[in-house]
Amino acid sequence: MITIGVLSDTHLLEPDKWFRERARRCFADADMILHAGDLTSLSVLEVFAGKTVHAVHGNMCGPKTRNTLPASKIIEVGNFRLALVHGAGYMHNIEQRLFDLFAPIDCIVYGHTHKAVCHRFGPTLMVNPGSFTATGPYGASGTYASIKVDRRSMEGRIHLVGNAA
Repeated sequence: MITIGVLSDTHLLEPDKWFRERARRCFADADMILHAGDLTSLSVLEVFAGKTVHAVHGNMCGPKTRNTLPASKIIEVGNFRLALVHGAGYMHNIEQRLFDLFAPIDCIVYGHTHKAVCHRFGPTLMVNPGSFTATGPYGASGTYASIKVDRRSMEGRIHLVGNAA
């Protein structure tokens, strides 16, 4: 079994104490980390030292991050292929556009909308972890996702970051 931790839209100039503590807690059991863009600074990825990390840039990333990270990538995990991307233009109908870009593929991990989703779009698992740093209204908790992969299946789940360290 491989456990993948998924986050997106952190929008940090550098990883602060809050982020470091919650990332350590939320992704303690993850074998691999996927960051679906808008990390803003590459230093955010340093928090995951010792883990396999895949990341893409988003529309809010600066030139250094855009020049270092791809806009999208395909990752093979066990018997499955996952597409990692930040978004595909406007939010309206985003999953259809992503499906049209990457299908046939087992899973599409994306960000951009700040709305956590985990469901099937036809045969493809769609995972958007939402915003890890809680950019929603009224102090809403941030969200992240996990994907469990074994030889025959791949299942995703959305989690709340919460306030406890």
